[in-house]
Amino acid sequence: MAVQIKEVLSRRDLKKFVKFPLSLYRNHPYYVPTLIQDDMNTLSAGKNPAFEFCEVKKWLAYKEGRIVGRITAILNGRHEEKWGKRQVRFGWIDFIDDEEVSKALLTTVEEWARQKKAESVHGPLGFTDLDHEGMLVEGFEELGTMATIYNYPYYPQHLERLGYRKDVDWVEFRIKVPEKFPEDVAYYAKMVEKKFGFRLLKAKSTKRDILPYAYQIFDVLQMAYKDLYGVVELSQKQVEAYIKQYLGYITPEHIGIVLNNQNQVIGFGITMPSLSRALQKSRGRLFPFGILHLLKAIKWNDVVDLYLIGVNPEYQSKGVASIILSNMGQQFINKGYKYAESNPQLEFNHKIHQQWKHFEKRQHRRRRCFIKEL
Repeated sequence: MAVQIKEVLSRRDLKKFVKFPLSLYRNHPYYVPTLIQDDMNTLSAGKNPAFEFCEVKKWLAYKEGRIVGRITAILNGRHEEKWGKRQVRFGWIDFIDDEEVSKALLTTVEEWARQKKAESVHGPLGFTDLDHEGMLVEGFEELGTMATIYNYPYYPQHLERLGYRKDVDWVEFRIKVPEKFPEDVAYYAKMVEKKFGFRLLKAKSTKRDILPYAYQIFDVLQMAYKDLYGVVELSQKQVEAYIKQYLGYITPEHIGIVLNNQNQVIGFGITMPSLSRALQKSRGRLFPFGILHLLKAIKWNDVVDLYLIGVNPEYQSKGVASIILSNMGQQFINKGYKYAESNPQLEFNHKIHQQWKHFEKRQHRRRRCFIKEL
């Protein structure tokens, strides 16, 4: 039976779209589901401010009456303004091991991209650099993280046979937390603080001590990440949404904020205890029992995920990152973490890779953004 492609137009179909991977990866040992409600919000025009400047299409693939694949296409107007390229992004792509299905999904995106006069299609990418991005091409036998995509090994094989090629890669590291933090890094961090008058924010309450700096954190994020692949500036509404959705729930010991002598944020690091196993147990649902798995993972864990680190470009040569690493590294030791997951870093971003030179590590995953010219 031929593959049928159906556009997602109703909330009911969107729920089917979001939940499809739960059946595709049922009981898979390395797949980590996203929170269903998070994906519903991200992919809904009334919830995600990115829809104000993005055109979005979502499709489900059916074969023999059952769902066998899904895909989203995004035309981000701000991307064209910044990078001078009219490109359509594809994301939220999943499919069974059937080339008729993958071809039908990607051909649908390509046809829509041609209608929009796009020069190429690339992905997997989301609305912003803070969404899931990059198809796994190495590390299929490694547990995924909450912030990354997991996919079967046949995914990239299908894309290559359909004419897609590598555009850029991200690499990830599993870093061993030492029993004692390297003295030379700690000494250098203290020296930097003394020389330039920098200080680490001593926070005990997220609401009282950290949220007042939330907008400054995103200002630094935008400056630090502006030249990275595919990054577009976040709107004020997007920043507000991210602060509301994520920042208020991270405990103070998992955020490091460095201030200059004018009390301005010049660098930050955001981490969280790994929620991978908890999300597997909850199957992406918070209720009725999913929230209990997540709360348990936050309290008892030996793995920490490193989500974001950013330094104002004006201060990147002044050792700010060492202050963040020294503080957070000691926090990890105190909390009994054994490993840290770096999450994706562009393969040519050697400054970021250098942060881990003092630690035992291994590069265990690689993911790719594919591109196809039209």
